[in-house]
Amino acid sequence: MGPLAGELSAAPPSCGPVRLIAVDGHAGSGKTTFTARLADALAPTVPGGAVPVLHLDDLASHEALFGWTGRLLDQVVDPLARGVTAHYEPYDWTTRRFTAPRALPAAPVVLIEGVGAGRAAVRPYLTRLLWLERTSEEAWPRGRRRDGIGLSAFWDMWTVAETRHFLADPSRPYADTLVRECKEGYELLPGHPTTA
Repeated sequence: MGPLAGELSAAPPSCGPVRLIAVDGHAGSGKTTFTARLADALAPTVPGGAVPVLHLDDLASHEALFGWTGRLLDQVVDPLARGVTAHYEPYDWTTRRFTAPRALPAAPVVLIEGVGAGRAAVRPYLTRLLWLERTSEEAWPRGRRRDGIGLSAFWDMWTVAETRHFLADPSRPYADTLVRECKEGYELLPGHPTTA
């Protein structure tokens, strides 16, 4: 993880003064865990030693599982591009409502993780797009086990929505790096970025 962290922190900014890094992949692929480890690895390489993380689950909602592009661009990307702290309203999945604004500083490196983080509308602002290399057939059962039987109906709805999303707006073909979990931690493979 160290070499990747060094590479990312040394890359030129992509969103105003911010190096915006996206971690995408199927639900249940391990994005949140990987992103937390990447943030820890990046922390010593950036001034201030803190790497903010935006979880796209905070921008999605029951009514708009993938309809958060406008909110991301308006509430997060636009302020970061201007070098100011962003404020977004996280969604509470239990009460089914958006809550009080949460700050996201315009740090030297900011991580965005979640299904669809590498969508076409976001890619122009990204320094790098990382893809967790686990198929939906592998990832979705992991997610279902993690969330338990109580969310099985939600998962039934989610898998249909995710399939439709990636058919219309795939991220993997544009990934700079493919991340594969292995016994030693993570194996990093070159992606095949193409012109958006």
